[in-house]
Amino acid sequence: MNVVLLATYEMGRQPFGLASPAAWLREAGHAVTLADLSVDAFPRDAIAVAGLIAFFLPMHTATRLAVPVISRTKLLNPSAQLCAFGLYASLNEDLLRKLGVHTVIGGEFEAALVALAAGMPVPASVHSLEKLQFRVPDRTGMAPLAQYTGLEILGETRPVGYTESSRGCLHLCRHCPVVPVYQGRFRVVQPEVVISDIRNQVAAGARHITFGDPDFFNGPSHAIRIVESMHREFPLVTYDVTIKIEHLLRHKRLLPILKHTGCAFVTSAVESLDDAVLEKLQKNHTLRDFEQTVALFREHNLALSPTFIAFTPWTTVAGFRHLLHTLARFDLVEGTASVQLALRLLVTANSRLLELDDISSRISGFDARALVHRWTHADPAVDELADSALRTVDALQKKKKSRTDIFLALWNLVSDKPLENFALMPRTATPYLNEPWYC
Repeated sequence: MNVVLLATYEMGRQPFGLASPAAWLREAGHAVTLADLSVDAFPRDAIAVAGLIAFFLPMHTATRLAVPVISRTKLLNPSAQLCAFGLYASLNEDLLRKLGVHTVIGGEFEAALVALAAGMPVPASVHSLEKLQFRVPDRTGMAPLAQYTGLEILGETRPVGYTESSRGCLHLCRHCPVVPVYQGRFRVVQPEVVISDIRNQVAAGARHITFGDPDFFNGPSHAIRIVESMHREFPLVTYDVTIKIEHLLRHKRLLPILKHTGCAFVTSAVESLDDAVLEKLQKNHTLRDFEQTVALFREHNLALSPTFIAFTPWTTVAGFRHLLHTLARFDLVEGTASVQLALRLLVTANSRLLELDDISSRISGFDARALVHRWTHADPAVDELADSALRTVDALQKKKKSRTDIFLALWNLVSDKPLENFALMPRTATPYLNEPWYC
């Protein structure tokens, strides 16, 4: 069968979610066309003759961008079997059905896609947490890594590869899109598959690897085995990972190994510096835990890249000012992507946030176009600040301003006094990926 796998956006990464099922489908004898519409043209000719067209929806932005593409695809080839897979496929199943998608796959998707292509009976809604024996991702036909995000480090830009050593997560953070699908479970990709995928990407020019696991330390022994193997084979290739504050403290003995094996930075979803908000989000860490993690990273000379949800129904103007002041005090201004200081809490379909009375009382209904429940803050000044922060970040990023310049512009939104000694503070040049979004 002719199969087309389509992605729309994945934060500037070459999509693992296309390359992995491509390997399975090609092994089964199918002709597969891959198109990442963030860098590729719409594959009109391939779609016109395809029997199966599948849309990879790993995130909110990708899903919004996919909506008009699905409609265009159905008009071009009304007889094709349409499928959506990935975390946000399950979350937005009702919308996808209205668009004409026949099969929605959540969780582990490779085996179900092969079954669909083979004409086997597959339920319209598949939610699989099956333990799979993965194939080495097949990136044949994908855009070169040079067209994707790069790592800014030591005054140069390095081509970046992307892989995953696990899916799902052991934790139940209330706002996380992984939770409704995996419900506190995770699945590993076999180490030999991960290393082979890295090997192929290094051969294609990658000098840095991003591990896209929701939490790299869900299986710490598995994770360390992979980075040690990678470092032995490619000692000059760096990498980055995402790890919870809770896990960084629990497995602090592993931090020297991350440093030794070439970890350029660790992303951690701190989300808030307010313990009450962290409890509502069920993050399982506190402000004190964050402060201890910062100290540990300084001790081991590791770079921390925290992410935040700056604006929630519980944010105050004083709390936002405290967030900025804390980042300056801990020398995390250059390590924090500017957009992280302007993000608004996303309340998606089926989100566990809807369990909270102080969320359900603030929402005004589900916006099917934006794919979120709209909410307003009890204090209009906070909504105004959120709008101003987002406009400020967007405008200054378009002007290629530095993270420090954008940070100071945000500070000026909430204070008429300069940050004390800010101009004299040393600021660490933290490595970072030059793709600005994280949602």
